[in-house]
Amino acid sequence: MKGETGTPLLEVDQVFKAFRVGSEGWLGDKAILVRAINGVSITITRGESFCLVGESGCGKSTLARTVMGLETPTSGTISYEGMRIDDLADDKRLPFRQKMQMIFQNPYASLNPRMTVNQTLEEPLRFHRPDLSPSALRDKVVEVMESVGNNPDWGERFPHEFSGGQRQRISIARALMVDPEFVVADEPISALDVSIQAQVLNVMMEAREKHNLTYLFITHDLSVVEHFGSRVGVMYLGALCELADTKTLFSNPRHPYTQGLLAAIPKMDGTELSHTKMKGEVPTAMNLPPGCVFHTRCPLAKDRCKVDIPELRDIAGRQVACHYAEETA
Repeated sequence: MKGETGTPLLEVDQVFKAFRVGSEGWLGDKAILVRAINGVSITITRGESFCLVGESGCGKSTLARTVMGLETPTSGTISYEGMRIDDLADDKRLPFRQKMQMIFQNPYASLNPRMTVNQTLEEPLRFHRPDLSPSALRDKVVEVMESVGNNPDWGERFPHEFSGGQRQRISIARALMVDPEFVVADEPISALDVSIQAQVLNVMMEAREKHNLTYLFITHDLSVVEHFGSRVGVMYLGALCELADTKTLFSNPRHPYTQGLLAAIPKMDGTELSHTKMKGEVPTAMNLPPGCVFHTRCPLAKDRCKVDIPELRDIAGRQVACHYAEETA
């Protein structure tokens, strides 16, 4: 039986993830360490749509894959319903793979081109529920297809016969086949035409209501977050810089990076937020700046920012990792 809405479901505690690129060679070349996630801690409560935003390369997708067990954290812990899962053996993690499903970014790559829609949807259920009869399996496929606005008659067709939006709705249906509690959606609409992005978002919101889902929604599009998310975490170079409920974040952002992101959103009425724009280029994760990783682009940076790494602290109804925000609170 599923727990109550508002109780902690997923807990990420001080997770770091680093990759070694290349190898030590006899010519003197050295392996390069890429620090993709740097001490991220978040708690996602049951029933919410938690959005993780930031520029490309900030570590959002790496965190999503680490939560799902597709990557192993270098350090830190990940817990689901109070049980640590990041260090579980494959057989022990199996029950959690049914509870936790993922929708990938590219609908043109995430579906097997050699499998029909029916085969694609039946596969996870055959694995997790081998006791189901053929008729129960068919009924479940029809039920889930209809719940996301797909025509059950598509079942014998192949992925290349569908548009991007239709493929992504099929991917959503595949994730829902095993009745998950928690869904990670990694940039699920970024590869789609703007004209159908709203359709897919609506399908996901309706699925949340019908199936009592909890989302970790990864995106770089803040305009989507404003309509979809209940709470938002803002990432920069692998670190969380601000964490707040959606209304608070959009009405009064406190971190200079969040302010810069919001100021960059085009407004139909020509108005803009009066925040100072960001400067410079994003540093590489292979050579992170000391202190606050944002200080090289921050118009408010002081000497302290170049040395001391700020911690997430409660400021004005949200959490912010910023020395300036802390001093002016």
